[in-house]
Amino acid sequence: MYHPTAAARPANESLARVLAHAIEAAGKPRHRIANECGMHRETLLRLARGERPIGLDEAARVLSACGAQPRASMILALAGQEDLACEWMHGEMGEFLEEFFTSLPLHLQRTLGRRIEDLRPRWANGTSQLVARMLAKHIDDFVGRDIAMSLSR
Repeated sequence: MYHPTAAARPANESLARVLAHAIEAAGKPRHRIANECGMHRETLLRLARGERPIGLDEAARVLSACGAQPRASMILALAGQEDLACEWMHGEMGEFLEEFFTSLPLHLQRTLGRRIEDLRPRWANGTSQLVARMLAKHIDDFVGRDIAMSLSR
């Protein structure tokens, strides 16, 4: 029986809940998901129940086999955002976050260069709010242009 350390327990439980949701929402039999992941069906079920440690590579294989966005789902789960991981894993928001999380470090490095050392952790929350507001404005601008183009026809 798996007995995680106190520090590992919440992360493993969170990943297990997200995997369980992905498996349920996948729309295909568990044995097929397990086969696509290269594991036995019982191993898959033990992972989803949190009865054994979940490696990130295993979690990524299960999420991919379930048609979910693996990186975005795991990052959200490990950040304590299980509900959002489950809600967004199969939609465009999951796809957006998958690309965003993958490309952000490179763009930060390219844009900030040596100034990256000047970043402060306390700025992260405000920066995330700024990015969300910029995205909302960007979407509003696109909607406004689409409406204007429709009216001009």
